[in-house]
Amino acid sequence: MSTQVDRATTAAQGAATRAGDHPVIEWGARLGYAASGVLHLVIAWLAVQIATGSGGQASQSGALAAVAHQPFGLFLLWVLAIGFALLAIWQVTELFTAREAFDKAKAGGKAVMYAALSYTSFVFALGGHTSSNKQTQDFTHTLMDAPAGRVLIGVVGLGVIGIALYHVYKGWKQKFLSDLQEHPGRWAVVAARVGYIGKGIALLAVGVLFIAAAFHHQVGKTTGLDGALKSLRDLLAGQAILIGVALGLAAYGIYSFARARYARV
Repeated sequence: MSTQVDRATTAAQGAATRAGDHPVIEWGARLGYAASGVLHLVIAWLAVQIATGSGGQASQSGALAAVAHQPFGLFLLWVLAIGFALLAIWQVTELFTAREAFDKAKAGGKAVMYAALSYTSFVFALGGHTSSNKQTQDFTHTLMDAPAGRVLIGVVGLGVIGIALYHVYKGWKQKFLSDLQEHPGRWAVVAARVGYIGKGIALLAVGVLFIAAAFHHQVGKTTGLDGALKSLRDLLAGQAILIGVALGLAAYGIYSFARARYARV
């Protein structure tokens, strides 16, 4: 029985390796990283609008809605949807081929994230609309209604904070270089360091909002990235902080284009 399981596992890993090495999937993964770059640049622009009091919704859905209203926006939405879908597929192959549990968990989480981004992009490309803020609130409300719901929301908040701190660590220590097949150049390294740290700060604010929602039993405050950025704006010197985070998100977007070229896929 054990031998049969081992053979099945080996066969699955072999199939995943062949799929991950397919030129279409490799090209698609690079397209997905470029799509991530576009998304982060648009979110950074929306964050600046929030900082200056011009309104806007600095979330994935807000960014995609902004893209939809641009010239050639529909075409770009289809490109983003396809890129995120292929990147999600590549992450699934990584899930099967990774050896360490941490790497498997990371690949699985990214596969879900990129699949969700692909779905949202398809919705906008087809003329529909969705709200990341409402999805986050609905998710939090569902957890709140579950047994030990406030504890679950707190755990989610701690998980997001852990991811945020990992982003800061990865940027500060330049651990992102291990994701690349060769050195991307000084400008890309600077962009990556600023980008990972800036994105980490934004995610840290998201995690804090989840914990605050659990503590105060206020689901309405958990509106994901958009709510987190708006909470940063309300701090002392919040406008300057938010513009700094926006620059970090823009830097991450710029690095994503370099990653599309140099990623180890």
